Amino acid sequence: MSEDQVTETAASSSSGRPAKNAPKAGLFARLALFVRQVIGELKKVVAPTRRELINYTVVVLVFVVIMMLLVTLLDLAFGTGVGWVFGGTGPTDS
Repeated sequence: MSEDQVTETAASSSSGRPAKNAPKAGLFARLALFVRQVIGELKKVVAPTRRELINYTVVVLVFVVIMMLLVTLLDLAFGTGVGWVFGGTGPTDS
């Protein structure tokens, strides 16, 4: 990739660390900078469309149901195995 194709980033545009004898910005200046940066990042956020949101929700719910089934089956298998090893008849033994 050539130099003219690379976009300039905040990391590449800085000239390194600030000089040790450079005055440090005050508390309120640092807070104001932080708030400006947060607002700048929030402007970049794109909310999902209704269709995307429904799709994401369905994917998450299906994943949760699959994981619940997997954990349930493993629990029953281990419970039955432990009951068999230690002399019980299974997970329903009282």
